[in-house]
Amino acid sequence: MAGDAEAGAPTGVPRRRVYAWFSAHRQLVDALLAALLWLIMVAPFVAGFFADSGFLLGGAQTVLYSALVIPLAWRRTAPTPSGIIIIAAYLIQYALQLPILLANTSVFWVVYALAAYGPRWLSYTGLLASLAGAAAAIVSYSFFGVSTSLLPNLADVLTAWLFIGAFLGISWLMGDLARSRQKIVSSLEERAYRLEMERHQERELAAADERNRIAREMHDIVAHSLSVVIAQADGARYVARQNPAVAEQTLKTIATTARESLAEMRRLLGVLRAPEATGTHPLPGLAQIDQLVDELRDSGVAVSTERVGQRRMPLPAGAELAAYRFVQEAFTNVLK
Repeated sequence: MAGDAEAGAPTGVPRRRVYAWFSAHRQLVDALLAALLWLIMVAPFVAGFFADSGFLLGGAQTVLYSALVIPLAWRRTAPTPSGIIIIAAYLIQYALQLPILLANTSVFWVVYALAAYGPRWLSYTGLLASLAGAAAAIVSYSFFGVSTSLLPNLADVLTAWLFIGAFLGISWLMGDLARSRQKIVSSLEERAYRLEMERHQERELAAADERNRIAREMHDIVAHSLSVVIAQADGARYVARQNPAVAEQTLKTIATTARESLAEMRRLLGVLRAPEATGTHPLPGLAQIDQLVDELRDSGVAVSTERVGQRRMPLPAGAELAAYRFVQEAFTNVLK
């Protein structure tokens, strides 16, 4: 099964590319198709038109039969005018009793195109008009053409009309199915677009929340650390001459606090980098409150801690971080 999937994968991509190219160059494809149909259905008879009817009438016949085929180039981009031109050409042909040629089979293309791409009213109108036109043409060519016997012609007319009507109905049904499929595809594409937009908005909101969280973290770290550094530096400046040992210890506290703050800043800024380029470590929580207390004591503030009760269950990381930041902000305010 894996081999079949691998074997089928290369053929699927070219098919999608071909389909995408045809969809992107719809007008060009239809124009080439109409030109090919004209070469097959009309071009072989052009010389006969001029030979039998002369230059003027032969040219008129060429234009008329070309009008049955050339408008198919706009069957998808402009189905309404294309269908009207072809139907008008059919009416003129039947009115002038011109011979039925291979170009008349374009009626099936017209019925399909109107059902698939035209307005709904024109789709039904085109089907009914083609059925009525086929009946009128068959009656006209049968009763007023070659044969003069009524009863045989009546059976022939009914058989021919049912035969042509069946093909017209099949053409219309295929076009209507194509219309329904296109609606489903458009609906799915629109739904996929909406989902993509919603995912994009969710990513934007998540990124904004992350930026806000990082900003709050950086504010808490910088405010607390600078408060400790300022308090320690002021204390060291006052006792530097009287007690150099205390000043030295104070400078060590300043260095330790600065290094820890730098490490925290690097951790936060690492979130903005590629995941593989940075390491991670746990966020601060209740277990790090004792470290905050020690830092505050080192800065010369008398502080004590008291724990009441027992922890029943582990708190979420977000709750522990919030508690840690709450205590950190309180210590920062004391130092200020």
